Amino acid sequence: MKTAWIAGASGLVGSFCLKHLLDSPVYSRVVAVARRELPIQHPKLTQALVNFAVLDPSPGVDDVFCCLGTTIRQAGSREAFRRVDFGYVVSLAEAAVHSGANQFLVVSSVGADPASPNFYLRVKGEMERAILQWPFAAVHLFRPSLLIGPRRQFRFAERLGAVMAPIVSPLLRGSLRRYRPVQASAVAGAMLAAAARGARGRCVYEGEAILELTRVTGPT
Repeated sequence: MKTAWIAGASGLVGSFCLKHLLDSPVYSRVVAVARRELPIQHPKLTQALVNFAVLDPSPGVDDVFCCLGTTIRQAGSREAFRRVDFGYVVSLAEAAVHSGANQFLVVSSVGADPASPNFYLRVKGEMERAILQWPFAAVHLFRPSLLIGPRRQFRFAERLGAVMAPIVSPLLRGSLRRYRPVQASAVAGAMLAAAARGARGRCVYEGEAILELTRVTGPT
């Protein structure tokens, strides 16, 4: 039986991921690492309220699921966005390494590239590069396109994307298939499936690779 950490459990992908972890027979203990308490109770769930800037190790963790993320608009500035999507994620990875974690699974973005002229994608790419420097047995990078699912905050572009997805997705073929919108629940299910596989090294999942993992575990 394993112990899992999850960060970003109140978010779109994270909320689905938390449910999967609590339902999974693989994990006997799930630690939600967060700044604020979650409105949920479960026999397997422990809530650790933290300051992500100064995370302390906690020995005994096996797998870490990082679903942290925001937007520049929501964060209020580029600096605040980078603090969450780069700083908090890297801080979590550092604490995870010193806690003995074997696997680090993180939600990034399609197009993530440290050399990208796009600020959002550049930060995501820099985050990936920083995570890969830590000595995990495996780092799983999930790069979804537009995420579809029930959000607390209204986002016009994403709402529009959800409406247009059935029309646009069939038109995105070949190398463009990775830009098809994807259900947040599918990404969460893919994260659990990837952790169960126990692959080694750097693993990247985009588009069809994410959906293929969900086919292995069944509907999410």
